[in-house]
Amino acid sequence: MKTLPQWPYLTAEVPPLVGRIKVRPEDFVVEEIPQYPCSGEGTHTYFQVEKRGLTTLELVRRLARALGRREVDIGYAGLKDARAVTRQMMSIEHLEPERLAQISLQDVQILRVDRHVNKLKLGHLAGNRFSIKVREIDTSAEQAAREGLETLVRRGVPNYFGHQRFGVRGDSWLMGRAVIQGNPKDLVDQFCGRPDENDREMIRRARELYDRGQYELAAEVWPGYFRDARRACRILAGNPTAFGRAFASIDRNLKRLFVSAYQSYLFNEVLARRIEAIDRMETGDLAYKHENGAVFMVENADVEQPRAAQFEISPSGPLYGYRMRFPEGEPGRVEAAVLEAEGLSTDEFRQAKGHKIKGSRRPLRVRVSELATACGEDEHGPYLQLDFVLPAGSYATAVLRELMKEHLLRQELGGDGED
Repeated sequence: MKTLPQWPYLTAEVPPLVGRIKVRPEDFVVEEIPQYPCSGEGTHTYFQVEKRGLTTLELVRRLARALGRREVDIGYAGLKDARAVTRQMMSIEHLEPERLAQISLQDVQILRVDRHVNKLKLGHLAGNRFSIKVREIDTSAEQAAREGLETLVRRGVPNYFGHQRFGVRGDSWLMGRAVIQGNPKDLVDQFCGRPDENDREMIRRARELYDRGQYELAAEVWPGYFRDARRACRILAGNPTAFGRAFASIDRNLKRLFVSAYQSYLFNEVLARRIEAIDRMETGDLAYKHENGAVFMVENADVEQPRAAQFEISPSGPLYGYRMRFPEGEPGRVEAAVLEAEGLSTDEFRQAKGHKIKGSRRPLRVRVSELATACGEDEHGPYLQLDFVLPAGSYATAVLRELMKEHLLRQELGGDGED
């Protein structure tokens, strides 16, 4: 996490909410809001599943084994945190609902079953409903939360990508930058070496061996589930200069995730430069329409500002790519400056080692809705409960970081962030 800057807060003037999140999985509850209702007919069985202590991908693996199906047969709309209780819809074609009732998986419960005409796919999601208990609070907790939330309701939630977007070590964006810059050695060095004090002992040992050029030993020390790191180290053990081959041996989808993390980092950099006026349209902006995700050029900021005040539209920021549309005027200069600071142009996103990155736009802020706060106490002690809804693609930590500030960051650094 040390590789990431501490991006500025919209609520900097509000005292932080002091407390701890995710003390127990039940303290962080997430429920998907479907993009569309099930039709009740069709060849695809939809089911709502509750899990705890599992990532979505681990749940998919368990379901596939239990049902005798391939993992790719199981559809889902989004990835959910492991350190939480989460409820989400999934789908499988040509599966009798009775078959779901026959399986028993630890920490997994099928809540309801329906049918629909198509497979559930990533992005088929309207939003997420969060219910979060903050524990180890002091007497000022509710007041601090209310002050911060008042600002977020009025001006919007800064749509930062959360620390979990950047991997356990907070360095996936660095590897994405290496892909975009066409620097195989830098990616492999970051992927296999450069140990951190927070690494687990065996992983730190493997990284130290790599940094000393003891590639064969490093390959032996890496745990078996780090297949890509082991493979890259073995290639370098055979030829210490074969960084191109080592780069190519790393899973293509994993490298695509690294590039996505780098896009997220650059978006956060743009958002940080515009945070003070996050709710103000500027002439030249590409305005994001919250109703349908369309964007349009702002010809006159004064004309469009009333729509921003009603949260119909918001300024958008870049997920850089070779087909992404750039804003004009001052917004365009800000986005160009961020690229220039990285020594890049959009051409690199077209030529990135076999990854053509088209790019898109993302709103700089999102609306938080259905908001409620309450103090309570249970057998585990006092807590402050925060209930709210965010649109798909936005992080609960975007709200929590504005309320808790450095207290949340310390928990993320200590492994208390979302997966």
